[in-house]
Amino acid sequence: MSNFGKQYNNAYIALGSNLEDPIWQIRSAFEKIARLPDTHLIQHSSLYKSAPAGGLNQPDYINAVAKINTSLTPFELLEVLLSIESQHGRVRKFRNAPRTLDLDILLYGDMQLNDDKLIIPHPRMSQRAFVLYPLSEIAPSCHIPGHDKIDQLIAACSNQIIERLNMT
Repeated sequence: MSNFGKQYNNAYIALGSNLEDPIWQIRSAFEKIARLPDTHLIQHSSLYKSAPAGGLNQPDYINAVAKINTSLTPFELLEVLLSIESQHGRVRKFRNAPRTLDLDILLYGDMQLNDDKLIIPHPRMSQRAFVLYPLSEIAPSCHIPGHDKIDQLIAACSNQIIERLNMT
């Protein structure tokens, strides 16, 4: 099948896990994202370790960000990401609950979208070091529509502890 005539957009996806071997969960998700239809995994960040949001008593998270180029619409992309989460045993018990895998669309081109099912840019990404640090690693001049520059957003999150993992 030809890709002629399809419009491709860059998108960024946040990945997070704190259950059932989180490093494996993230690495496996990278592989599945790379095999999505009409999608190319351009690059991904290092893995980062962070405390759970909201001060909940649960294991630390492993986080990363992936850059893709895709002709899937944002809603098609959301559906395939939810399917990957499901394949990894994701259960939604309550907000900020521990999870095997969480995949969030952070950015999709320069799109700004506010729908009941999907908000782009991700509504809390500008407040989360565990998203901003890996995003800035692979897209240091990334523009987040409606927000300050990424380095300014990171400075505002300087009180959040995050550790880049040195792994091969």
